[in-house]
Amino acid sequence: MIELFTAATPNGYKISIALEELGLKYKVRKLDFNNAEQKEEWFLKINPNGRIPAIIDHDNDGLSVFESGAILLYLADKYNKLIPQDPVGRVRCIEWLMFQMGGLGPMQGQANVFGRYFEEKIPSAISRYRNECRRLYSVLDKHLEGREWICDEYSIADIANWTWVRIYKWSEIDISGLDNLRLWMDRMKERPACQKGCNVPPRSDEKTQVKSAKSMIQK
Repeated sequence: MIELFTAATPNGYKISIALEELGLKYKVRKLDFNNAEQKEEWFLKINPNGRIPAIIDHDNDGLSVFESGAILLYLADKYNKLIPQDPVGRVRCIEWLMFQMGGLGPMQGQANVFGRYFEEKIPSAISRYRNECRRLYSVLDKHLEGREWICDEYSIADIANWTWVRIYKWSEIDISGLDNLRLWMDRMKERPACQKGCNVPPRSDEKTQVKSAKSMIQK
């Protein structure tokens, strides 16, 4: 049994989608950002960084894993699914996973912080992060030309990138002209596991979502 510690965020949804794609039974523990539950001692023993998501694999001697990319790789390797099995394909998949982890996620996260959550609006910061997101989206769009999936077969690279790209409207990122990206997004949202995983846990209303996000970045 996998125990998932999560919240209604793109990084959290990565793991619930992967678990749904793998058809695994899992238990969900939603952390309360408003009460800084992610900083409580019991959770810091699971993730010293005090962030979601994290898992405990009770079928593997209670092994805990944190960082969404690491969790995706752990699950893909354990079950030999959602990652190409040939060495070159595996490397390509990890490349695009790291593209999201080191680029798209942090940049779009900052676009949300400066554009949505900070009371003080700093136009230069907002523009900088939204423009960088648009550039990264364009990189994905070009790569997806002639491809159904990022690594030619459906993988954790698709899951990781889609959970962020799918909220482009919330982040106020312009995707006009990115037709390959749009087609890929449409394919992703039709997958039952993506639909179900993006409701584990259910997303809050906008007011509650903003409040939770502000609580998280302030702690």
